[in-house]
Amino acid sequence: MILETLEIRGVEMHYYSVCKRKLWLFQHGLGMEQHSERVEEGKVLHDYAYGRLDKEIEIGGEAVVDAIDEDWVREVKISSRMERADRLQMLYYLYLLKQNGIEKKGLLSYPTEKQTVEVGLDEAAIQEVEAAMQGVRQIGSGTLPKYRKLPYCTKCAYRDFCQSGEIGEEEA
Repeated sequence: MILETLEIRGVEMHYYSVCKRKLWLFQHGLGMEQHSERVEEGKVLHDYAYGRLDKEIEIGGEAVVDAIDEDWVREVKISSRMERADRLQMLYYLYLLKQNGIEKKGLLSYPTEKQTVEVGLDEAAIQEVEAAMQGVRQIGSGTLPKYRKLPYCTKCAYRDFCQSGEIGEEEA
């Protein structure tokens, strides 16, 4: 099972929860994040938040957690607006660790909001992660999902591409 999980990156689990079109584009090599101000903001926040912790810890190949200590895996995020996606990404990291014999709890940290959310991996969460992994694989092997305007679109790195109208039409 571990080898199957390694082909999926944590960011793909996040995108799966946010936007299937964004996930497909990312999986097919169209990375727009390098030009995104929002991504840059996140990198700066990550660099300055929780300076005493070890950062950028790799889990099994593709997955990289923001920080880790004896008891906790921590992801630092700009805003809790995408907490559902953040949670799925954290659950995936906890799942990978568990597959390798390491059990930890997760913390989603939103320093600008002075908020931290604890995330734990139970049986229901394991089933959620496994279903999402299957969904990530299905999106990647399928065709480009149609554009759907979502609340997140205004700050998305892929916005101009998706809203250009050249590829895919808006779903009703």
